[in-house]
Amino acid sequence: MDKMWAGRFEKALDKQADDFNSSIHFDSKMYKQDIRGSMEHALMLCTCGILTKEEYEKITEGLTSILDDLNTGVLSFDMDAEDIHMFVEAELTKRIGDYGKKLHTARSRNDQVALDLRLYMRDEANKIISLLKDLVVVIKDKAKDNQDAIMPGYTHLQRAQPITFAQHLLAYCMMFLRDITRLQDALRRMNFSPLGSCALAGTTYPTNRDMVAKNLGFDGVCMNSIDGVSDRDYCIELEGAFSTIMMHLSRFSEEIILWSSWEFKFVELDDSYTTGSSIMPQKKNPDMAELVRGKTGRVYGDLMATLTMLKGIPLAYNKDMQEDKEAIFDATETVIKCLQVFIPMVKTMTPIKENMYKAAGKGFINATDLADYLTKKGLPFRSAYKIVGTIVGECIKKDITLEQMELSAYRVHSDLFDEDLYNEISLEACVAKRISKGSTGYESVKEQIAYVEEQLK
Repeated sequence: MDKMWAGRFEKALDKQADDFNSSIHFDSKMYKQDIRGSMEHALMLCTCGILTKEEYEKITEGLTSILDDLNTGVLSFDMDAEDIHMFVEAELTKRIGDYGKKLHTARSRNDQVALDLRLYMRDEANKIISLLKDLVVVIKDKAKDNQDAIMPGYTHLQRAQPITFAQHLLAYCMMFLRDITRLQDALRRMNFSPLGSCALAGTTYPTNRDMVAKNLGFDGVCMNSIDGVSDRDYCIELEGAFSTIMMHLSRFSEEIILWSSWEFKFVELDDSYTTGSSIMPQKKNPDMAELVRGKTGRVYGDLMATLTMLKGIPLAYNKDMQEDKEAIFDATETVIKCLQVFIPMVKTMTPIKENMYKAAGKGFINATDLADYLTKKGLPFRSAYKIVGTIVGECIKKDITLEQMELSAYRVHSDLFDEDLYNEISLEACVAKRISKGSTGYESVKEQIAYVEEQLK
C-alpha cells in the first residue's frame, strides 16, 4: 500500500521500520469510532460548503459500506496499512475514487486519532460503569441475604470485634460505588472534541467544530488546538480509576481466597469458578480470584507506562504517543474481563454461617464490649480497658472464653460486674448494640443497603 505521505520521499520505508511504525494491529479496534467520526466530519464539511452534496453522499455511502463489511467480516484489515485511519481512507478511495481523497480536508491524523481514542474510551468506560453497577447489585443482594450472619471483624488480620458478614460485604459496595463516580468524573473531563485541531494549529477552512462535537455527543470542543492533539491526561485519569477498581477487586479477591481456605472456610466457591490440581485430587483452588489479584499489577503497569511515555515529550504531537493505545486498551480489557468473571463468582459464592459464628466466638472479640459495660457503670474507659486486659490474660491461661469465666472471678477485678454482663457480651448483643450510623448494627446495615439501592438508581 502506498503511503499517504509518500510525496516528500524518494525512497520507500524500510520493511522493518514500516512494521515498527505501524499501529494497525492494535488501533484497528477503533474502526467504528474512526468511521463514525469521519461521517460527522464529512457532514460538517458539506454543511460548511467545503464538500458538495454529491461528494458528501458518495463519501457517506462508501464509509457505510466499509463499516458494514468490517462488521460482517466481508472485509478484513490490511495489516500493511500504517494505521486504522490510513486503512479506512485507502479503502474508501478504492471504492469511490477521488471523492475519498477529499475526506481528509481540514483535519489531520493527529486530531483524528485523538477523536477516535476519546470516542472509544467513552464507550469502554461506560461498559465498565455498567459492570460495576452489576457487581454492586450482586454484593448488595448477598449482603441482604446474610444480615444475620455474625463473623469476626479483623484488624492486622487479627480477630478484633464481632461484625456481620453483610456489613463486611457492604464495605465493598461503597468502594465500587466510588469507583463508578471516579469514572463518571473522568468522562466529564474528557468529553470534549479535539477534531478540528488538525495537526496542531487549526485550519484555514471555515469549519464548524461545535457541530461535529454536538453530533458526536461531546459537551464542547477542546479550546486549545495544541492541547487537543498532544495530551492524553484522560487516559492517565482513566487508568488511575481502573487501577483503583483493580485494587478493590484484588483486596476482595484476597479475602475470598482466605475465606475459602480450610483455615477459615467462611465461604464455598462454586465449582464453576475454581480449578483442581494435576497431582492432588482433593484440591479446589480459587484461581479466578488469584488471577484477578495478579492482573492488578498489570493494570498498574499500564498506568505507569502511559505516565512515563508522556513525561518528557514536548508539544505538540510526537510518535511516542502511539504507545498510549496498547496500554489503555490492555488496562480496559483487563478490567472488563476481571469484572465479567468476578461478578458471577461472587453471585454463586455460598457463605458458611456456622463457621463464621464459630470463629467469632474465639479471640475475645467481645472484650471491647466488656470494657464498655464497665464504662457505662461509671468507670473511666482507660481503667475499664486495663481491667478487661487483665481478665483476658487470665482467660488465656485457663483456656476459657469471656463467656465461660465465672462471675465470682469477674468480681475479683471489680464490684461493678453483675449477672447482666453475660448478656452484654453475647455476640448477638455486641452486634445489635452498634447503633451509630454506618456501624455493624442490624438497623444500620439495613440503612446501608437502602443507601446502596438509592445510589444505584
